[in-house]
Amino acid sequence: MKRLLIALVASSFLTVPMVFAQPIKAFEVAQMKERHVEKRVYAHGSRKVVEKHVVVKKRWARGHRLSPSERRRIAAVNDYRRYKLRAPPRGQQWVRVDNDFLLISVATGVIVNMATR
Repeated sequence: MKRLLIALVASSFLTVPMVFAQPIKAFEVAQMKERHVEKRVYAHGSRKVVEKHVVVKKRWARGHRLSPSERRRIAAVNDYRRYKLRAPPRGQQWVRVDNDFLLISVATGVIVNMATR
């Protein structure tokens, strides 16, 4: 009886972590990308040339942290009233990425709020 009890306790220590172990998908929604393919067809001499241009657009989400390289490529919005955005609180700033406005924390780069125009 003692051996059976010890075997059950030992097996529970092995099976419980396997039950709770799942792949972490913290920013799965934030990392989703929209893919759009533009085709341009033009005649080059006697042959037809098809040029494909793939546009990948990131979908932003609250809580997503912008990397330093992403933060260098985006433009800060100083005239936020022009775009009918509220004044950013201390330590935050509005930035524009394509046609999306993101309110980010200056110190950490975490997205606090979003607005689309």
